[in-house]
Amino acid sequence: QVQLVESGGGLVQAGGSLRISCAASGRTVSSVNMAWFRQAPGKERESVAAITWTGRGTAYADSVKGRFTISRDNAKNTLYLQMNTLKPEDTAVYYCAAGPIALSPRHDKTAYDYWGQGTQVTVSS
Repeated sequence: QVQLVESGGGLVQAGGSLRISCAASGRTVSSVNMAWFRQAPGKERESVAAITWTGRGTAYADSVKGRFTISRDNAKNTLYLQMNTLKPEDTAVYYCAAGPIALSPRHDKTAYDYWGQGTQVTVSS
């Protein structure tokens, strides 16, 4: 079992930056692949970024490439998402997810068994 708790969301102006975190407990994050997803009102939950258990493999949605960076600190059991040059269309609830080890980072929701409760990110224009 893995428990995930996101934090760091908030209101930011367009062009600004924000870093959100996901603290894991119950099992060390070094034994799971992890990812960030987001869901805007009336839209499907979509993958934003994913990272392998070692941290060496990362993958990003086209919409955030070059602006967002996913990272993990296995010693602190924490996953991060650094978001720069934020746009109003980045407004959503951001969810942290964890799943079985895989050689490559996974974007599909079915690859993850554990989910956090989400943190709201709002970007004003």
